[in-house]
Amino acid sequence: MKKYFLLLTLLFISLFSYSQVTPEANELDVIFKSYTGWFVDFIFYEIRFTETFRIPWVLIVLIGGAVYFTIYFRFINIRHFWTAIKVVKGDYADVEQHDVDKLYKDVSIEEQQEHIEEILEEDKTEGEVSHFQALTAALSATVGLGNIAGVALSIGGPGATFWMIVAGIFGMASKFTECTLGVKFRDIGPDGTVYGGPMYYLKKGLGEKEMIIFGKVLAVIFAIFTVGGSLGGGNMFQSNQAAAQFNQLFGLQDTNASVYFGIVMAIVVAIVIIGGIKRIARVTEKVVPFMAGIYALGALIIIGINYQYIGTAFSLIFEGAFTGPGIGGGFVGVLIQGIRRGAFSNEAGIGSAAIAHSAVKTKYPASEGIVSLLEPFIDTVVICTMTALVIIITNIDHNILEYGQSVTGGVELTAIAFDSAIPHFSIVLTIAVILFAFSTMISWSYYGMQGWAYLFGRSKKAEMIYKFIFVVFTYIGATISLGSVVDFSDAMIFAMAVPNIIGLVILAPIVRTELKEYMHAIKIKKDALKEGLEDVAKM
Repeated sequence: MKKYFLLLTLLFISLFSYSQVTPEANELDVIFKSYTGWFVDFIFYEIRFTETFRIPWVLIVLIGGAVYFTIYFRFINIRHFWTAIKVVKGDYADVEQHDVDKLYKDVSIEEQQEHIEEILEEDKTEGEVSHFQALTAALSATVGLGNIAGVALSIGGPGATFWMIVAGIFGMASKFTECTLGVKFRDIGPDGTVYGGPMYYLKKGLGEKEMIIFGKVLAVIFAIFTVGGSLGGGNMFQSNQAAAQFNQLFGLQDTNASVYFGIVMAIVVAIVIIGGIKRIARVTEKVVPFMAGIYALGALIIIGINYQYIGTAFSLIFEGAFTGPGIGGGFVGVLIQGIRRGAFSNEAGIGSAAIAHSAVKTKYPASEGIVSLLEPFIDTVVICTMTALVIIITNIDHNILEYGQSVTGGVELTAIAFDSAIPHFSIVLTIAVILFAFSTMISWSYYGMQGWAYLFGRSKKAEMIYKFIFVVFTYIGATISLGSVVDFSDAMIFAMAVPNIIGLVILAPIVRTELKEYMHAIKIKKDALKEGLEDVAKM
């Protein structure tokens, strides 16, 4: 194992050195594509149903899984939406952090209060972060540049928004399933560090189903894909797009500008990720609400200024969802573009979020699964829909794009839409882009590190080597042309869905059992409130 560890490390360092000495960045891109193009083509291979109806098979896996889990758990994405909000608020903190049967045992109030301090002292909850911190850490990885780009809308037209929302709602069930399993099968190190995610529930969960070898193979494959995805799509692409937006805003064409930007970004990322998930969570719980708030405020201002077009925008969305006039592929084309954006933006079924959510402090795995329901809703249903409404409304007066025609710059399209209504808002949007990119990078660094630790061990040396490599790739991303490197990384991210969905379907009965246990615990607290144990139940 040490031999492969050394070889992989040397490979990454060599890639960095090569990127520095090669005069033409495109040369690296061409070489990389010659070795990895087959994998990208395979992952995004489109299954042809008719001449105009083609859909990537990996998208079928993601959406098929989301629909299956929605039905299997009886529309948990709708039934327990309000429960999720209550959990994040901390309404059931006592239930999740202590033995509920001891806490609300059938005794007098006097006896209950006499032993309450002893009970609270005895029960130590494993985990590193709160529900809110776990949610924001996971959101920071999914709420990224994809949420503010209008590419799917330009190709699929306004109707794509409807199917994007549908994909987000169904995706909530996938998130619930994978995040519940993430907590259920996590490992806790001697120092309290949490190691969790699909690697562990694939290995341990399938092991319990007497599929030990199969589970281990899927876990290793997932971990490899996670490391690759973290360095490319979760890191280099984010750094590259943030640098491009910064340079465009200030008219900086000099290569040195990207170099300095890359150095600064690498330093800031290093400062955060060296502190592990606790520091990442402390940063994301502040950055995510702030950046989402800035973006949402700008979107609401534009929608408010153009309130007379709101009805028209929704009419275009609903009419276009089922007719798709003038859009390539008609109704099918609109449906595919909307579902593709929804599935790809929130990563439901990919398994990445389960890594962040597994670090939560709770005794009931389903409690964090329920919290994770909010993630696709915020990411896709709220933020992506706001972007769509801004573009649709702005396009009515300013004709910033022609529906059905692809565009090369998704973020630039959104910037034009904002600037047309709020002069110079692109400055604020640039700040948002950099924050979106930064938050995505630090969360994906944690995902990649967990995959790395699973493959190479949990030593401090292995951890620091990965973090060093990640920071180096942050710099590389800002300074070179990516092209095929990011295509390959994106393919690895979506390839994560294959072993993950297989495991989720097999382990779904375990999730259902965990949900019943958690809801029973909540019922015990509610019954205690009814019976007059308010002093205890409100602790």
